[in-house]
This record gives sequence, C-alpha cells and structure tokens, in this order.
Amino acid sequence: MYVGIDVGTSVVKAAAFDGEGRQLAVESRPVELSLHGGFVEQDMTEVYGAVVDVLAKLTARVPEPVELAGLTGQGDGVWLVDREGRPVRSAVSWMDGRAHELLDQWLADGTFETVFRRTGGAMFPGSPGPLLAWLDRYDPKSLDAAAAAVYCKDMVFQRLTGAALAVTDVSDASMPFLDPRTRTYDNRVVELLGLTRRRRLLPSVGDPLATGEARGEGLPSGTRISNGPYDLPACALGAGVTAPGDGLLIVGTCLAALVATTELDLSGEPAGLFISTDRPGHRLRAMPAMVGTAALDWVLSTTGVTHAEVDGLLASTPPGARGVRVLPYFAPSGERAPFVEPRLRAELSGVSLETTPADLVRATCEGIGYAARHCLEAAGLTGALAVCGGGTRSSAWMQLLADVLGRPLRVVEGEVGARGAVLAAAERFGVSLDAGVWTEPTAVVEPDPGRSAYYSEGFQEHLGRLDVARGRAGR
Repeated sequence: MYVGIDVGTSVVKAAAFDGEGRQLAVESRPVELSLHGGFVEQDMTEVYGAVVDVLAKLTARVPEPVELAGLTGQGDGVWLVDREGRPVRSAVSWMDGRAHELLDQWLADGTFETVFRRTGGAMFPGSPGPLLAWLDRYDPKSLDAAAAAVYCKDMVFQRLTGAALAVTDVSDASMPFLDPRTRTYDNRVVELLGLTRRRRLLPSVGDPLATGEARGEGLPSGTRISNGPYDLPACALGAGVTAPGDGLLIVGTCLAALVATTELDLSGEPAGLFISTDRPGHRLRAMPAMVGTAALDWVLSTTGVTHAEVDGLLASTPPGARGVRVLPYFAPSGERAPFVEPRLRAELSGVSLETTPADLVRATCEGIGYAARHCLEAAGLTGALAVCGGGTRSSAWMQLLADVLGRPLRVVEGEVGARGAVLAAAERFGVSLDAGVWTEPTAVVEPDPGRSAYYSEGFQEHLGRLDVARGRAGR
C-alpha cells in the first residue's frame, strides 16, 4: 500500500491507498491551536505525536507492506527547531496576526511590493518573513537557540527520518524568500526584511523533493518517505491539476484558488503567490484567501443552525437571499488574497426583522462564492476547475458554487492532499502510478445557465461593495 500523511492545522491525517488510488483507510487525530490576543501557536510535540499515532493505527489497521509514504502539511508560519528537529518554542501558526504592524510598515514604505516583484509572494502576517522579523525584535533568544526555521512538514520529516539537517522544498520555500527563476533564496529579500543576521536559519531547499527512510516511529523502519510538497500544491496534484490554465478550488476553513501555469507575471496588484513545483518551469498561481468555511461556521453558530441543515436552508430561499448581502471577510487578520488588507472585516447588509436564518446562510455562501470567483479570476483560470475540501460534502453548496462561478466543477473527494503527497513521492522514487486514474473526479456539477447569469451580475455588485469596504479599511 501507499501512505499519504497530511499534517493539517487542526487535524492530522494518514491515508492508505492501493495501486489504483483507491482509498483503503484513513486515521485522524485533532491537534490543538492556542489563540490569545492575536497570537496563534501550536505545540510541536503534540503535532509530531499525532503523526506517529495516526501512522501506527493506520499500519495496524491495514497490515500490508508500505511501498512508500508521502508527506504534506500546512504551510507558512514559523517552526523553530534544534539540530534534531525538536522544538525550541511553540510553533507560530500561519493564522497568527502578531506581525501585522510590521506588515503595515512594509506596505507603506514599499518593501511589501518590492518583495512581491522579486519573488511573486505577497506577504501576510502569518508568513515567515514578518514572523521572523517580529521574533527577531521581541523574542531573539528563541532565534538564537534555533538551528533552523522550518515549516510544519519539515519538522515531521526530520523527526521521522532522523535527518541530520533541516530541509524544506521549493513549494514551502516559495513564500517569501525564494527567487522563482533560480529556485534559490533571494538574499536581497532577506536583507530587505532585516534578517541578514538570521539567514543561517533558512533550511536548505531539497530540489527535487528530499527523501529519506523512516526510522520506525509510526512507519516500519526503512520505509521510503518524501518531504512535500505542502498542502496546497499537494492538493493540486491529488486533484489532477497540472496542465496550464487548469485550476483547483479548495473549500476549507480558508479558500485556496490555484491555477497551473508556466508563466511568471509579477505585474499587477501584489497578492497571493507563485508556488514553485517539483517540475522546473511549472508553477501554481495561488490565491490562498482567509475567507472560507470558517465564515459559514460563524453564521451557523450565531444563528443556532447545524451543518446538517445547510442543504435544506439553501433550498428554502431564492438566489440573492431576499436582498441580504454578506462580505464574508471574518478573519481577525483581514484578507490576503486576491488582495492584502489586514484591517478588512465582514459586513452584512440588507438585513431586517423579516430576515431568516436561511437568508443569512445563503447570503454567506453566495459571498464566499463571489470571493472564490474573485480569486480564481485573479489567478488566471482558463481551463477545467476541480474542487475539494470539507465544503464538498454539501451538494447544495456545490451547486450554488457552480452557479456563482459559472462553470462545471470536478468534485474530488477523500484525502486529496494525502493522495497528492503519494503521487509526488512516487514521482520522486521512480514508481509508476497512473495519475489519471488516481485523480478521477467523484462527480461533475454543471451550472444552471439562468442562475449563472444572475450571479454574474451579482459578482459585479460584490466587487463594488468590496471596493467601498477596502477604502474604509485602508483609512
């Protein structure tokens, strides 16, 4: 069997697949996030323990030889480790907002745009550049004690394999220090962020993916394992999104719009990033927004509605939600794609005493759909569109998304990131797997022409309201 490991922000998963890509079993375990005053951190020991636990349960449940394992996980943030990959302090999550004042300064003085023009990465508070600069100012002892500032999957890889040196891959390194042309670190960017004296902390870049052998924790000793790519490009691989122009929409806690490309256009509004892949010259234009199912979760919690009721509620109120509109930017750190505005907040309009929970739910889903369309258009979608993530469990929402986006959706279910990690590992180890079979969609949702025309007008209205909101937030 083939094993994919996906170290998510809130859940760690391991999935087993057979040679045709059929998912045999999944084991998962939640991990905690510590949230306090804009700080969002994770216990690395807990995260690594969860990885070992799910792997041990999976290999016991499916007692077949493990041909190879692929590793993926959450991106961004800062995971400070010693020479053995053990934690120096708690990991700082990509959701963290502590560095927003530094980012505000870089937005104002032009540093933000200069970095984007050099690397194609639009920094946000939870990306490594701002976080390392913040730690250098306010927690320098942690940086002094660390051997490397890695990413989540890199810490896990070093611990699982006992690798002597910290290593990442070109996908995780893409934000914000990697020059996408040379696929090496841009030392000028390091200098611009005031981190020259911390340059030693940047891990070496495994290009192509670094590989190793498990040393017996969770996986049988000697199991071949590869490190990466991180979760966004891993999902693109797992959904079969590799041809230029094709795209993927991940409908999870946050939205992530990805479009495969062989071009590198660093003009236009600085936003999102270009993710380098294991194939030189092939990239993903990524718009990883902060908006996503977390916005819907907040509305459901506030109105006392359960997830099981969503499909019925969407069917009970018409497109347009009887005049209710939602700008779904609920994240405390604002928005990061397809624009960067740390102070942007959600807005509800058209609400009256006659507004029902169904209206609020539909308006929120429509707002998220408009945000997804904005991201996909900014990323340059021209081909087929796949969709994956927790949001795909709602058939009514998938239909609404197809209508708002005005295009068919190739729905890919199961552990898509883990699947992509296996495909990446197979490529790295020279193991022949039929990617077309492995990435077959489970369904295709066609848009309704009438509703799509309605939502096309609604999208333009959404952009107008957003422009006004961004103007307020920027003052």
